[in-house]
Amino acid sequence: MTHETSATPDYTMGFSEGFLESLRRYTAAANAAYLLPYLRPGLRILDFGCGPGTISVGLAHAVAPGELHGVDMEKSQTDMAEAAAAFYGLDNAVFHGGDVTDMPFEDDFFDVAHCHNVLMHVPDTAAVLAEVKRVLKPGGIIGCRELNCSASFTYPDFGIIRRAWDMFEDVLTADDGHPQMGKELKSHILAAGFTNVKASGSFVTYSSPQDIEYIYRFIQNWFLSAEITEAAIKYGAATERLCEEIRVAYSRWKEHPGAVIGVAFGEVLANKP
Repeated sequence: MTHETSATPDYTMGFSEGFLESLRRYTAAANAAYLLPYLRPGLRILDFGCGPGTISVGLAHAVAPGELHGVDMEKSQTDMAEAAAAFYGLDNAVFHGGDVTDMPFEDDFFDVAHCHNVLMHVPDTAAVLAEVKRVLKPGGIIGCRELNCSASFTYPDFGIIRRAWDMFEDVLTADDGHPQMGKELKSHILAAGFTNVKASGSFVTYSSPQDIEYIYRFIQNWFLSAEITEAAIKYGAATERLCEEIRVAYSRWKEHPGAVIGVAFGEVLANKP
């Protein structure tokens, strides 16, 4: 489907190099640890909204010689995912372009379905979960991990950086996204008719000198890029002055010996009845 007709439209957050660098830091071991104990060789797994495949390749390794199928609406993402699978010599990972509300698979096709920070960007959560439920086998597992923006933090704040989180929430909400999906997950999964729901949570903490440098580059090159700030100003989520104050505050934060960021996630495991 094209972006104009898709139920999962191109979102404001974009696919800049700064954003893609953040995705490349994600791995199955770090970001799907809640799901990995349920995987075994021979299973067939769906990674919906797979992005550049950095988590996908770890999932594919865990189920080999079983199959992994990744789906993403952005060809740039599936191209990178294919390259990642080739780099690791994985011949059991296949990536598809497409809309996660209309996937090219038979009913009851997968043993496991996984997503990471996908439902937070999708306007119609129920439509995505209904389609995932369709392609899962009875008894199949769904595993989702999503951002909980309100529980995430930056320290020190300098009286301004919390407003950067608020700005992110406002832009995502204006774009029909769900910045608190991490804590809403259980309710959505139950409403979709899944059973045996297990909810958990986790933090990714950035505090080493390398982490601080990475986050600073990420903020400057992606979050405060013209693409994002212009959208935020258009949506009424920010002003030019606020963006500049955030930029200055993060420059101070980078030099502070106590600098730390905690990013909160909600996780859910459930079964198709």
